[in-house]
Amino acid sequence: MIKRIIALAILIPLGVILIMLSVANRTAVTLALNPFDPSDAVLSVTLPFFVFLFAALILGMIIGSVATWLNQGKHRKQVRVKTSEAVKWQTEADRQKTKAQQIAAALPAPDKRSAA
Repeated sequence: MIKRIIALAILIPLGVILIMLSVANRTAVTLALNPFDPSDAVLSVTLPFFVFLFAALILGMIIGSVATWLNQGKHRKQVRVKTSEAVKWQTEADRQKTKAQQIAAALPAPDKRSAA
């Protein structure tokens, strides 16, 4: 419940800010991808400015996420190695336990008479 309240406390103002940014920057802007001939219609896109802002924001988030994921690869590898090692040792412990139970079953029953 607390996480939901905190998320709403962050997301609602963020949404309001993004809507205000969209309304304030709705002027059409041309993005020319040809540096030698900016008037080239084939390599230019005309959209409202907030579309470019949101596209840059989303692209930055994607690039940051990929960089973080790649950077944390060594930690994921450590977890995989430790997990496989834990499974190996658990299997060995189960095998030894089964072996001990078999040996205990093969031993003669203890004498119930007291040695007094």
